[in-house]
Amino acid sequence: MVNTHGIDYEAVFQALPSAVALFTTDLVYVDVNEAFLSGMGRSRDQVVGRYLSDAFPDDPRDPSVTGMRKLQASLRWVAATGQRDAMTLHRYDVEYPDRPGVWEERYWSPVNVPVFGPDGRVALLLHREEDITELVRGRGGKDRATVLEAELYSRARELQEVNERLREAHARERDVALSLQKAMLPAPVPVRHHRAAVRYRPGAGVLNVCGDWYELVERPDGRIAVAVGDVVGQGLAAAGVMGQLRSALAAASLVTDGPAQALDTLGLYARSVDGAESATAVLCVVDAANCTIAYSNAGHPPPALLYPDGTVDFLDQATDPPLGARPEHCPRPQAEAVFTEGATLVLYTDGLIERRHEDIDVGLTRLAASLARHQGTDPDTLADTLLTDLTPPAGGSDDTALVVLRL
Repeated sequence: MVNTHGIDYEAVFQALPSAVALFTTDLVYVDVNEAFLSGMGRSRDQVVGRYLSDAFPDDPRDPSVTGMRKLQASLRWVAATGQRDAMTLHRYDVEYPDRPGVWEERYWSPVNVPVFGPDGRVALLLHREEDITELVRGRGGKDRATVLEAELYSRARELQEVNERLREAHARERDVALSLQKAMLPAPVPVRHHRAAVRYRPGAGVLNVCGDWYELVERPDGRIAVAVGDVVGQGLAAAGVMGQLRSALAAASLVTDGPAQALDTLGLYARSVDGAESATAVLCVVDAANCTIAYSNAGHPPPALLYPDGTVDFLDQATDPPLGARPEHCPRPQAEAVFTEGATLVLYTDGLIERRHEDIDVGLTRLAASLARHQGTDPDTLADTLLTDLTPPAGGSDDTALVVLRL
């Protein structure tokens, strides 16, 4: 490919001195440079178009060598999270192409990087590796350099083991936090004649999970309060804060006159909760008798109102900073929208619409288009369809809470 400056990036790619490969997010080789082919002793036809595990399997005779499986895990993590991963030094033996069953002991220092497409999603995975076999083997006798090189490799292996234990610990914490999240976000009880559907989907990686929540409350006066919120943080700490804010807003929704006062109360409460700083929430109070929705928003993405004719309005006329963001308390704004029977109210957290390197308006447009396409479907079907339409193929990096209420 040649750009307007006359740079042939294909030639640059092939001329890179380091071994470089491009993968799809399914770990299929898209392209490799000459340094990669030379280092691996392979032809282009033996690599491009093949799955990583098919092109370069681990030595079946030596189960202690797991370099390829570790590389697969790293690439999948990069695809899921959109984060760069510099792997520690590891051993991966290479089979001689002209001598089947004969493997050469090799050592590598890889780095895996996401390549984003125009839509902000991970489109490709860039893999660069340095062959450090000679460094590890330390040819030339046990001189000082050889001893230092061996020590470097030993420390790198120790670091790799620590990193693996940390990842396992994060995975265990994530499982516990998700169980707690599930227990604190039960299916809603029936709210008069309204049909509702709720969903919670954790992020694909170990980051940014368990801070999202939803709530539906039937008020004594017959109105319905529906809310979603998002806590900054992750894991058990975020789940704990989420539970406190959710319960506090449910209580405030029952005793205050409207959503602005309820969020005022929640904001004051959030100042006394460690970890609740800059949490966001939006609260809507539905009055079915008068066909109105009163709402107030504390730094959260705007609810969407889908009308029976397929048009979509975003309730964005009462937006204020997140909870506890102001140094001094100030009453929050409140606005009102009118709906017709058969309309659908959709509240969600930012994991549904936001993408890395993409303006939020693009995500809102994508949401509105999906809602318009599926107008008339029941709340459960619509909730599942929205998650299918708007979640990236590799999974979102942030968790998502979603409420769909038929009015």
